[in-house]
Amino acid sequence: MPGARGLGPAMTLLCDDALAKIIHRDGTKGVKVEKKKGLVPTGTHSLFGDYPPDMMHKDPWSKTKLAKSSSSPALGGASCTNKHAAFSITQNRRDMSANIPSSPGKAGATNRRVVAPTQFRKFYDRGDLPIQIFHGSVGGKIAWKVDVEKLDYHHYLPIFFDGLREKEEPYRFLAVQGAYDMMDKGGAKILPVVPQLIIPIKTALNTRDPELMTTMMKVLQTLVLSGEMIGEALVPYYRQILPIFNIYKHQNCNLGDMMQYDQRKRMNPGDLIAETLEILEVHGGEDAFINIKYMIPTYESCVLA
Repeated sequence: MPGARGLGPAMTLLCDDALAKIIHRDGTKGVKVEKKKGLVPTGTHSLFGDYPPDMMHKDPWSKTKLAKSSSSPALGGASCTNKHAAFSITQNRRDMSANIPSSPGKAGATNRRVVAPTQFRKFYDRGDLPIQIFHGSVGGKIAWKVDVEKLDYHHYLPIFFDGLREKEEPYRFLAVQGAYDMMDKGGAKILPVVPQLIIPIKTALNTRDPELMTTMMKVLQTLVLSGEMIGEALVPYYRQILPIFNIYKHQNCNLGDMMQYDQRKRMNPGDLIAETLEILEVHGGEDAFINIKYMIPTYESCVLA
């Protein structure tokens, strides 16, 4: 499905990253920040792997780090010099907190999970994938070294679906655009590979990352529409795919009377989940609705209404 202004989904992600760099010039958003938080895999030091530990340079910033004492309120602030006063304050806080009834913490169902390293990056770094970046005036293309119709879909299509969890270039662009190219020209080769695609789809949705989830939902819609009987083949796997849909089904942007200008990017999880469920029901056969209703009780049929 076309993205913003006729661009493909891969180019839409690139344009969104370029816009984020312009808006957030302080570097508060981006792949580097997510790497520091440990949410995205950092990769290796080079194409040949990591450098030996004895050849690594020492961290020059380690000497400038300040150690915060457990009794000091904050770095750079006024420190408490009286140990007994600090102990009395801590003891009073403990006595006050003892009278407050404990409450359960947050479940964290929507917290982001750590993105595990993908097999796509490993195969691409080794040169095992028949793809390369197309450098031309028209963006959003991949230069395939062989005809896409002649590829072994049982081997390559699950690898490209696994690469949809990538957030770093050029892996993300190649995985997203390559998956769309293979679904566009796969034809009858896609249906036998559907069982092998369930684990990559489930893994990408379980990351709870809005960008990865919306990307996978768009790919899932294209997968169902790419051939006959594919929607019915996905019905037995609704228990693996739809639990995440049930969590984010009502997550929408409530802007009141304001206008949402980025709706053309189709990055809203709530809207994409509604579209995906309708496509699954329409192309899933007779048992699609009852299986969707079993996993998502609040879903209402778009066919029987």
